[in-house]
Amino acid sequence: MTLLSDRHRPIASPALAPGEDVFAQPAELTIGLINNMPDTALKATERQFMRLLTAAAGNVRIRFHCFSLPSVNRSEAAQWRVDAEYTDIADLTHLRFDGLIVTGAEPVAASLPEEPFWQDLTGIIDWAKTNTRSTIWSCLAAHAAVKYLDGIDRHRREAKCSGVYDCVKVANDWLTEDVPSPLRISHSRLNELYESELAARGYRVLTHSREAGVDIFAKRLESEFIFFQGHPEYEALSLQREYLRDIARFLADERDHYPDIPENYFDAETEESLAGFAERARRERKVTLTSELPALTLRSDLAAGSAATVIFRNWLGHLAEGANAALAAR
Repeated sequence: MTLLSDRHRPIASPALAPGEDVFAQPAELTIGLINNMPDTALKATERQFMRLLTAAAGNVRIRFHCFSLPSVNRSEAAQWRVDAEYTDIADLTHLRFDGLIVTGAEPVAASLPEEPFWQDLTGIIDWAKTNTRSTIWSCLAAHAAVKYLDGIDRHRREAKCSGVYDCVKVANDWLTEDVPSPLRISHSRLNELYESELAARGYRVLTHSREAGVDIFAKRLESEFIFFQGHPEYEALSLQREYLRDIARFLADERDHYPDIPENYFDAETEESLAGFAERARRERKVTLTSELPALTLRSDLAAGSAATVIFRNWLGHLAEGANAALAAR
């Protein structure tokens, strides 16, 4: 696969062997990533999605643009990186895109319409309906999109949904064709959408977890909108980094509650050590304790991310079919 970055210099991504060619004709696709993740996850999110596109694309050439909404608050260093390496969001409307990926952002307000990025994000939703063949909305961006499109409210969970969960296919769909069931998907969120409310407004629920609820769902508008409540793009250590970040925030008095251990993620010995550390952290609560965290070992059967390549291969195949059909019609 050839992956081209159209801003100053290529953004480095791991060299992965491409999957089997699933496209009848070679194509060139233009994909945009609107990366609204917090500063600590900005570069990792680029890498994760570019890794998946590399692994999934076969012989398809991809022109890849990274954007970030200007209303997402950034540190000086992160903003410098966005300014230097990302395409200006103002150029979005001047380019033609086959597909778009929009990530969530770290919430700062009590409700989605109060978020500082709400107006910018809803403008992207309106634009994507008529200017992409398909758009993927990830995590908080998925919640914002269904709120804006159909007035569907997200619901606060009693405890954060954090871990790797078995998700089963509940509908036949081109996006999940050849994806094994159950598939293991990482989830990390405080809120959820109810399947009954999505179905009542015409959304197709594609995968579901008994513990985590709705996973992937979709709705056909002028563009095919795909929604991820989970994070199929996450690497093996992504949840660990988030968990350690939240421990550090608790010890620094930046959050009130000590984070729960991600489910189905660490091995039994690590979970036992972390439970003991949590008791001590609640008693002593000082920043220096971070240096005394126990060694962390993931479960040996962890397979988070293994189904993501197939999902993205199917997505790129859908985009390529549309691109080739458009060329044939000229």
